[in-house]
Amino acid sequence: MLDQGAPPQNRPSPPGAPGLGSRLMRRKPVEALVAEGGQGEGGSLRRSLGMWQLTMISIGATLGTGIFVVLGESVPKAGPAVTISFVIAGLTALFSALSYAELAGSIPVAGSSYSYAYATMGELIAWVCGWCLVLEYGVSVAAVAVGWGEYLNELLDGTIGVTIPDALSAAPGEVDGAIINLPGLIVVLLAMVFLLGGAKESATANTVMVIVKIAALVLFCTIGFIGFKSGNYSDFMPLGTAGVSAAAASLFFSYIGFDAASTAGEEAKNPQRDLPRAIMLSLIIVTALYVLVAAVAVGAWNWKDFEGSEATLAAIMNDVSGQSFWGTLLAAGAVISIASVVLTVLYGQTRVLFAMSRDGLVPKAFGKVSKKTGTPRVNTVIVSLFCAALASVVPLGKLVDATSIGTLFAFGLVNIAVIVLRRTRPDMPRTFRVPLGWLFPVLGFGFCAYNMFSLDSITWTVFGVWMAVGLVFYFLYGMSRSRLATAEK
Repeated sequence: MLDQGAPPQNRPSPPGAPGLGSRLMRRKPVEALVAEGGQGEGGSLRRSLGMWQLTMISIGATLGTGIFVVLGESVPKAGPAVTISFVIAGLTALFSALSYAELAGSIPVAGSSYSYAYATMGELIAWVCGWCLVLEYGVSVAAVAVGWGEYLNELLDGTIGVTIPDALSAAPGEVDGAIINLPGLIVVLLAMVFLLGGAKESATANTVMVIVKIAALVLFCTIGFIGFKSGNYSDFMPLGTAGVSAAAASLFFSYIGFDAASTAGEEAKNPQRDLPRAIMLSLIIVTALYVLVAAVAVGAWNWKDFEGSEATLAAIMNDVSGQSFWGTLLAAGAVISIASVVLTVLYGQTRVLFAMSRDGLVPKAFGKVSKKTGTPRVNTVIVSLFCAALASVVPLGKLVDATSIGTLFAFGLVNIAVIVLRRTRPDMPRTFRVPLGWLFPVLGFGFCAYNMFSLDSITWTVFGVWMAVGLVFYFLYGMSRSRLATAEK
């Protein structure tokens, strides 16, 4: 039976084969989504994560490359007004986070916004959303892994006086003579090993890394404030509002990941209660740290000095303190903290594909669960190898913008899903509700659209090609193999 806004038992199936429009708009009942929670091919996911671990997953997936690396690329776009860019990107994330919190408490499943779209807007939109999540999670893992290599080199230089040569630490075309980004490849494969061990074990390792990364950023603010110069803010918006908007669109990458907790819906002990709390708490902590770090960084350095800088925060600490010790210490924290982003975002990617596989939209291999570890092992290996390949050959800037546009699109759909579900299922139990009715979801959608249109034409071209490939795959494979299609025959 198809869910068209009421519980499936109250809606009889129409006679005859459904038309193309009906097939594309078929919805999966909320009750069915929840009932299938944890079930995979050959085994089930284990419910082992509490609120603290879920919050750490969100922070782990969010707090990392965005502030350690992308800040250095965004300041030249906006100048000191990059602090406003962080606020704009944070507001976009906040409105979407409220919608995520409501849906995560109502539909606590592994598919995140893909599953929310399936329950509210139909199979085609769900597929598009899921395909965007593949872009968001998969490509952001690669982008984060690329940034990890910059701080690894800073750490190696400060401790043993050697660095990995450009030929082996940069993507082809990024610098002259570059062959492969070996550090990016290695960190993804290390994260894969952790994930194959089990969700609880991975969450424990992530928690330790999150504590390290927060300590590293607090250390930066402490040292960086010593070199704070108010004159660095005198020309506050040198590139105008267009620069602020462009930087905000890129910096939205910094907030990607708070939704990772929603992908753990089938491994949480009490998802209806803990998922909304974990999402909101993680976003508050991350936003506060971002704004503080950006304000200190721009106060310590003239905004023009950020152009072309690598391992920016470590460089600022070295400059302010006049010695390499503090920068090396920060680089060590960054190496650990950025690795936690790779770990948690890779986790989210595998769980989204797990849910899509269970629905028949991608091959069954992505839904197979190991009885020994309770994890989708084949899924994890395939996704990890794909992300490792991307990290080793694609430059960071291209990955960041591609990730941002895919995420903004998915977040926009989540805001719409809240409105649709409130209309079609007003009496459904909700452990969290977005305040002020439809206002915040509408604002969330508007902010996502605004940031999307601030991205350049090349990014839109890449996004269009990605969507075209996804639609071809859906019409040739997913549409006829989906479990809802099978049930109709």
